[in-house]
Amino acid sequence: MAAVTHRWSARVARESDALSLEKGVFTLRSARRIAQSLKQSAERSRRRKSTPFRSAMSMLNFFINRMGTQLSPGRRRILEKAKDELRVLYGRKPAAVTGKHSR
Repeated sequence: MAAVTHRWSARVARESDALSLEKGVFTLRSARRIAQSLKQSAERSRRRKSTPFRSAMSMLNFFINRMGTQLSPGRRRILEKAKDELRVLYGRKPAAVTGKHSR
């Protein structure tokens, strides 16, 4: 019997009250473009339970957390910058710089 790999995180993104995302959104090179795509998805979504901002930020954090150590430092920097870009798009204050992720 062949081993079956269960991708529960893919199922969560696909079937839960998560957003319907643009294909390849997390592979984009521009943090601003990632944030714009997430904002657009969050505002169009009928599947979300929270505000568009919280839904978009949650999906971004979900992806970062699921990738964990598989994320290269460069990709992690872009995704962390996308969080700040998302905050700007929604008129929120940028996160306080803690030194954990250099920008």
